[in-house]
Amino acid sequence: MPQLEVDGAALTYDDEGPYDGEGVPLVFVHGWTADRHRWDHQLAHFAEKRRVIRLDLRGHGESSGAGVRTIAELADDVLALLDHLGVERCVLVGHSMGGMIAQTITLAHPERVERMVLVNSIGRMTYSRGRGLLMGISTLVPFKLFVAANIQRAFAPGYPRDEIRAYVKASAGTPREVVMTLYGAMRAFDVLDRVGEIRVPTLMVHGYHDIQLPVRQMLRMAKAYPDAEVRIIDAGHELPVEKPEELTRALDRFVTLPA
Repeated sequence: MPQLEVDGAALTYDDEGPYDGEGVPLVFVHGWTADRHRWDHQLAHFAEKRRVIRLDLRGHGESSGAGVRTIAELADDVLALLDHLGVERCVLVGHSMGGMIAQTITLAHPERVERMVLVNSIGRMTYSRGRGLLMGISTLVPFKLFVAANIQRAFAPGYPRDEIRAYVKASAGTPREVVMTLYGAMRAFDVLDRVGEIRVPTLMVHGYHDIQLPVRQMLRMAKAYPDAEVRIIDAGHELPVEKPEELTRALDRFVTLPA
């Protein structure tokens, strides 16, 4: 797989599909402790007719690199990859933390984003004082237990336990320093008061059973967007792997709408 060296990290990425295909490239950005394979279904579908780019964020999957303390630093990595590939404008799709990255890029460089899709993502992590205390305490437990607790609750009730265990194991393979620094970065992320500046057409797709980033928080954000469409799907936080076909259909419809 091709890699790009960026500020001490080697970013592994895929760049597939026809360069002269339908519309601008689709760029997929995964979430915390995940990797680019969250988007396997979407890559297989869209790369038949248009250019599709996805990457492993630094310290995730097959990319090297230490953790960073802000979402903006991850956004800079994505922009560096787009510059390297000569992509001036794209449809930006981000899941969870990837959606935070997408919003950061769109706010800083709106000219580079034709449309944006936020999958199980929000503009600010909001929780009660008690919940905030619990989240803080959770960082003190053994690392594997911390990861398992977070990943297990990301899936909707009834999702196969053997598959959940596989995702827990994969997430625990992400270096501890990367996991913990980005956990702090997500908790500090806050663009909720600025999302009204985002003028690009935006699709927000969310799992009804998401308890990591609840639907009500997404809806609070959606009200501030000038041009947002909302789609709720019967899934948890890991929508790309829980209901990949439904997500792909929603994306396909959105990216082919008239400008």
